[in-house]
Amino acid sequence: MELILKQDVENLGFKDDIVSVKNGYGRNFLIPQGQAVMATASAKKVLAETLKQRSYKEKSIIADAQKIADALVDLEVKIASKVGAGDKLFGSVNNIDLANALQKAGHEVDKKYINVIGGSVKRLGKYDAVIRLHREVTVDLPFEVVAEK
Repeated sequence: MELILKQDVENLGFKDDIVSVKNGYGRNFLIPQGQAVMATASAKKVLAETLKQRSYKEKSIIADAQKIADALVDLEVKIASKVGAGDKLFGSVNNIDLANALQKAGHEVDKKYINVIGGSVKRLGKYDAVIRLHREVTVDLPFEVVAEK
């Protein structure tokens, strides 16, 4: 039985994929749950048109994300934090602090798309973060944690 997935299904496929499953699984689970529809000829045509339109929109979104990525590469980020004995921080620096620093620099990036390599930072120094602007566009952003004056 061929089905078109309406949403991501674990261990089966992603949204808008055409998959082949056993009749009972499709008829008794996927279709009643609203996770798939029958892959008829007309449904395949509609899917093809939808994917064509989405690819056109996707190109402009990727271009915008690439512009932001190019601007972030040149950015030098320093985050000031309170420091205790030695170079140990009071608290930690994480993706929220990095999102706030980017916002002050004029770049709006959602905190859930920022991944600080190694988790939260607890000492002064230079670190790296990966920012995912789009499924296909990621940026490695170096930043520095400095002592607050």
